[in-house]
Amino acid sequence: MRLRNKPWAKDKIKQYPQYIIPTPEQYKGKWNELFGNTNPLHIEIGTGKGRFITEMAKANPHINYIGIELYESVIVSALDRLIEAELPNVKLLNVNAKDLKEYFAKGDVERIYLNFSDPWPKKRHAKRRLTYKSFLEIYEDILVDEGEIHFKTDNQGLFEYSLISFSEYGLLLKFISLDLHNSDFEGNIMTEYEEKFSSRGQRIYRCEVKYVKR
Repeated sequence: MRLRNKPWAKDKIKQYPQYIIPTPEQYKGKWNELFGNTNPLHIEIGTGKGRFITEMAKANPHINYIGIELYESVIVSALDRLIEAELPNVKLLNVNAKDLKEYFAKGDVERIYLNFSDPWPKKRHAKRRLTYKSFLEIYEDILVDEGEIHFKTDNQGLFEYSLISFSEYGLLLKFISLDLHNSDFEGNIMTEYEEKFSSRGQRIYRCEVKYVKR
C-alpha cells in the first residue's frame, strides 16, 4: 500500500487524546474504566480510514470498539470520522499489532476483526501476515476464552492461507463465505476497500473462527 505523506498528522493526533489514546498501556486490564462501562470490547486491527469501526459502533452501542492502525497518515482519516460522529463507544490506537500484549491483558477483548489486511504475497514475508501463527498466539493472549476472529479479504490466496493457518492452530471454523456479497449473510458493514473491490465485481471472502480451550 502506497501511503501519502501527511507531515501534519502527528500534531493532529496529539490534539485529540480523547479519541486516539496516547498511553494505552495504562488501561491494560481496565479498559472498562476508559469507556465507563463493562460492555464487551471488540478491536479491529488495521482500521484504515475508520469506516468499519465507526459504523459498527453506531450499530452496536452496547459494545465498545477500538480501532488499531499503525500509520499516522491513515489513522487521521479515521480520527476525522470519530470527531464527526461523536461516538462514546469507539477509540483508536496508533500502535503496531505485534505489541498488542503491551496494551491488553488476557480477557480484555471478546472479538478481533481483520479486514482486508496486507496479503504479503511473497513466501518469505509470511510471518508478517496478520493470520500467521505468531499473531494468532498474540490474539489468544488478549482474547476471552473462546474469543473470536472475524476475517474479510478480497485476496483468495490470503484467504486460503489463513484458513490453513487457523486450522493448524486449532481454531474452530464457525462460518465461511467464498462470495459474501452474493450470499444470504445479513448485517455486513463494508470497509472502504470492500466497497471499492466489490464494485469491480471482485469476490469478498469472509470467515469467523473461534479459539477453543486447550
